Amino acid sequence: MSQASATATEAARKLTGRRRREVVAVLLFSGGPIFESSIPLSVFGIDRQDAGVPRYRLLVCGGEDGPLRTTGGLELTTPYGLEAISRAGTVVVPAWRSITSPPPAEALDALRRAHEEGARIVGLCTGAFVLAAAGLLDGRPATTHWMYAPTLAKRYPSVHVDPRELFVDDGDVLTSAGTAAGIDLCLHIVRTDHGTEAAGALARRLVVPPRRSGGQERYLDRSLPEEIGSDPLAEVVAWALEHLHEQFDVETLAARAYMSRRTFDRRFRSLTGSAPLQWLITQRVLQAQRLLETSDYSVDEVAGRCGFRSPVALRGHFRRQLGSSPAAYRAAYRARRPQGVAESAATALETVVPSQGSPSGRRGAPVPSGAPASASASAGSSEHSLPVPDAYVPGRPALPGQRSAP
Repeated sequence: MSQASATATEAARKLTGRRRREVVAVLLFSGGPIFESSIPLSVFGIDRQDAGVPRYRLLVCGGEDGPLRTTGGLELTTPYGLEAISRAGTVVVPAWRSITSPPPAEALDALRRAHEEGARIVGLCTGAFVLAAAGLLDGRPATTHWMYAPTLAKRYPSVHVDPRELFVDDGDVLTSAGTAAGIDLCLHIVRTDHGTEAAGALARRLVVPPRRSGGQERYLDRSLPEEIGSDPLAEVVAWALEHLHEQFDVETLAARAYMSRRTFDRRFRSLTGSAPLQWLITQRVLQAQRLLETSDYSVDEVAGRCGFRSPVALRGHFRRQLGSSPAAYRAAYRARRPQGVAESAATALETVVPSQGSPSGRRGAPVPSGAPASASASAGSSEHSLPVPDAYVPGRPALPGQRSAP
């Protein structure tokens, strides 16, 4: 929680008389994904008092005129409209239908009013874009699905976007990452309201871990806004992603873009929401993760194949981003992967990453199949091409670098 929000919490901003914290309004819009929308309905809308879970009162509200159509083509009608939000002490906005379209002005006004009157506002996944459009995330830490985090940071530069977290609790405004992280945040709300035992009882009913450790680091991939494909810098970005095994710096990228370093830094930051040097380091660390997971190269060799000038540089950046050394990360990853699956994953990736001063034909340094080969290929952020290890099964060691949620 930020210092500003902690101060606000200490000031004990109270709900207005007609609002109750246990009354939860879920704001639905047409075009919303059915799964994300159903998460708060299941958590807060089912009476589980027999299992020791305190009851919430659920108000399902339409954020615009119905019927509302989901991504699967289903038509929904809601029992309440925006007026019902005035009774809620908790307002949840599930995933928004499009990160490129503005939410309805009436819904944004209702969210602002609810927040001013002391309600807790929650954005699940791309619901963070709705909260940001309402101005509720200005100057605050927030998260969203890692794939859309750069777009959120670019579009709303006053928001402190952290794509590594599963969820961020900033007191009276909370946001979560992608689909499953919405469950994590809802469980966190129950835990905050009613304690660990109640949250644990609910988790058992949902058959999910009561508290997942770690964040989105393992799922981060190219992390570029979808609209980058139409920008002239897309070609430079595509070249950088294809040549991570070479030692080049931001000056090299600026020269390829025919820009001064200062102009390139400004344009790159406006496009991606990130400084080019930090972005480049992040991509090299992600490539190192993939090689540690899918090859038998030593840490020194991995460093060279990811463009780091020395193994020391790799270890330093790797630990800062993931909280673990490369060797410990590989050991934990392999301890969690069945041997056959690991071998098939490595065999499925046939393209070899060449390394300066080493044979380019050596097997065991594959590039993920989703690596872009052109500017258009880099336009979107594809998810990791390898099966992601389940790091949350009880009784198994967690991967290094998984950070506890706030």
